[in-house]
Amino acid sequence: MPLNDSPAPVASRRRMLGALASVAGASTLLAANSAPATASEPSAPAQHSPEELFAPARLRTYKACRSSSWDLSGGNADAVPLAPGKEAVLLDVTGAGVVTHLWFTIATDDSMHLKNLVLRAWWDGERTPSVEVPIGDFFGLGLGEYYTYQSALLAVAPAKALNAYFKMPFETTARLTVANEGTIPVGSLYFAVDYVTLPALPPNLGRFHAQYRQAAPCAGATGDWQHNWDPAANNAKNLSGADNYVFLQAEGRGHFLGVTQSVLQNQDGWFGEGDDMIFVDGDTMPTINGTGTEDYYNGAWDFGFQSFGFAHNGAPYMVDPERIGGRYCLYRWHTESPIPFEKSIRVTIEHGHANSRSDNFYSTAYWYQTEPHGPFPALPKAEERIPRVMAVGGPGAKKS
Repeated sequence: MPLNDSPAPVASRRRMLGALASVAGASTLLAANSAPATASEPSAPAQHSPEELFAPARLRTYKACRSSSWDLSGGNADAVPLAPGKEAVLLDVTGAGVVTHLWFTIATDDSMHLKNLVLRAWWDGERTPSVEVPIGDFFGLGLGEYYTYQSALLAVAPAKALNAYFKMPFETTARLTVANEGTIPVGSLYFAVDYVTLPALPPNLGRFHAQYRQAAPCAGATGDWQHNWDPAANNAKNLSGADNYVFLQAEGRGHFLGVTQSVLQNQDGWFGEGDDMIFVDGDTMPTINGTGTEDYYNGAWDFGFQSFGFAHNGAPYMVDPERIGGRYCLYRWHTESPIPFEKSIRVTIEHGHANSRSDNFYSTAYWYQTEPHGPFPALPKAEERIPRVMAVGGPGAKKS
């Protein structure tokens, strides 16, 4: 009998095969007990998972930077003075990047410093600024007074802390300044400009722009009326937007992001019967036509005489509404769908129904577009930017 056919090796093989069979049977039983009730295989993960699942965890490749007023000696004098007629440079860098956040707080005896200090920004070596706005108006404080509010893109925190979160890309250079166009020194200008640097920008990016305008007062169609429902005001028609207040007029390709507006009433009654009218790419009739000022700011019924501030819209400052001297500050962000234009855009609003009213309007428009941008209107002189009630006739006017 060959060695492999001896009884002992056969028994060993049988014991080994029995052990293997026992293991296989146990594995089969375990699999059967743990398997789902259905016989189908588990579905494979989705091939295109939503980006928001990963966005906070996605690793960044940019370099985070900050330009601020910190004391370079290591001391605690973390601010810069700003004399009348002088300019402070906030940021002056070369290369590609994106400004992501601005912060200011200001100590001065100038009660109107929010109107007298002017913020300017230039991108990629341009000769004229893409941002030119009194610093208070840029942050939605268009009447020279502080108040606290929060929105998606602007916030004012206690106490007198100004914050902006617009994304401001640049390819080759970025320069930001603040100029003191008033007559009183600023003892301490505190600032921080947060930005990131990149090897290069991706294509198809517009540049950030912000433009200030005012009408103090708006040129009302008539001063001979007593209330908003007076036929001299209420029966007028305006289909073309003639004589509307203009938030923005721009040429090129881009998109309108939103607006902050401040109002000082020169007449009694509700100032906001005016409709927003937006003209895109040369349309002679409004491409977008609204139903009233409070409606454009996504409120209703005179805002219910209640101040409010949300992510996209607000009237966070409201004092003595519907009376001469009444004051409002408003904002609307079109972040859910910025309004695009291929050739031009003209963003307007009526001042009263059919432009019947003569209140003071102060506004800043924010948008992105290709360069070069068109010329901005001349910035009014500092003293002309100070809000004052004007004698214009109409509702509430004193009789002679």
